Amino acid sequence: MNKSTSLLLLVFGFFIFYGYAQEAEILTAENAIAITLENNYEIRLAKNDLKIDEVNTSPGFAGMLPRVNASLDDNNSVLNLTQTRSDGTVNALDNAKNNNLSYGVALDWTLFDGFGMFAKYDQLKENKKLGDAELKKSILTNVSSVLVTYYDLVQQQQQLAALDSTLVISQQRVELAQNRFTIGKASKLEVLNAQVDLNTDQTLMLKQKEIYANTKVELNQLLARDNKTEFKVVDNITVDEDLFLPQLESMAKEGNPELMAQVINKRIAELKLKQVKSLRYPSLIATTGYNFSESESSLGFTTNSSSHGFNYGFGVNLTVFNGFNQNRNEKIAKIKIDNSKLLIEQQERTLLSQLSIAYQTYQTNLNLIELERNNEAIAKENLEITMEKYRIGAIPTIEFRTAQLNYINAQLRFSNANFQAKLSEIALKSLSGSLPL
Repeated sequence: MNKSTSLLLLVFGFFIFYGYAQEAEILTAENAIAITLENNYEIRLAKNDLKIDEVNTSPGFAGMLPRVNASLDDNNSVLNLTQTRSDGTVNALDNAKNNNLSYGVALDWTLFDGFGMFAKYDQLKENKKLGDAELKKSILTNVSSVLVTYYDLVQQQQQLAALDSTLVISQQRVELAQNRFTIGKASKLEVLNAQVDLNTDQTLMLKQKEIYANTKVELNQLLARDNKTEFKVVDNITVDEDLFLPQLESMAKEGNPELMAQVINKRIAELKLKQVKSLRYPSLIATTGYNFSESESSLGFTTNSSSHGFNYGFGVNLTVFNGFNQNRNEKIAKIKIDNSKLLIEQQERTLLSQLSIAYQTYQTNLNLIELERNNEAIAKENLEITMEKYRIGAIPTIEFRTAQLNYINAQLRFSNANFQAKLSEIALKSLSGSLPL
């Protein structure tokens, strides 16, 4: 490699990311995940839903605890009264006052309801587990979206670097063509063709910068932060090449949130059947309380009375016949259990199919990475040789442009191969529930 080629490569490095990447925060994939877990609105909503499930998971909400009620009644009246007794005596009083005061505390407690309350409490616990699964699903979905967008930016950043390189080459070509034209070794047409190609490359750069800027806004939106927040992503895409399908399938059966949700729904359906069956049993209710009452009357045999003390008792309720609704409800509950089993089987088969397809794509993309890496090296070497030949006028312009385009396309294909392999890795880890969170 001669001095001019070395100088050109140094110029390439100087121009890479210049102007749009200076003084920008370096946002790593790990930092993006952390910000997502903290800020993303869908994840925060799912967390609040889980908090509601946690609050609802209590013995009291399941009906296992007693209920205590306090009451107070104070009734007063002012009446004109006339009383005729059996012996003919008549008593009359105007503005007679009557006061009745009562207050007390009452407790009632369902001691037994056919174990329905215990099934209800277990259902509340399962609802909490379902909330956990929904939260994990929301996290995996949003983190996957963030990672896909993040590595799309990495790829676009690499494309900008490649376009920067080709712009420098195109500018060098214009200068060489102009110099050759000045000394009479090239025609004006060669200068014009070089200028047209430079303008084409500048147009591609402008369009790529627009796509890059819009994708940055999209990532900021996913991170739930100011859309104008400036940042720069890392330069390279590192693909995990050690994923193993049987291991992914095993993890998916344990950690995929959609499959977990179906398993939990089956358990909830079984608990609902228990609650329905509990209605076949009698319910035993205990009651007790303390009451105080006092009454005053201006006219009558008793002008003042009061009472206070405890009361207690037990009650038993049993539904003997309800129009065969008990049998109907039990049959429906059993059918729902059967449906939940079918949904589990369907979800598991769908999950394994998705994993198999994604893994095949992953393997193909890993092979493409190696192929495109070799293609890029070959295209680079071909461009270097072509540049030297073009400097001495040994090849026409079109051959130089072809070598230039081959190199830029090889760079873009290599970048895209890495990106597609990373997308396959993200999809596999998301399906298996093994994304780094």
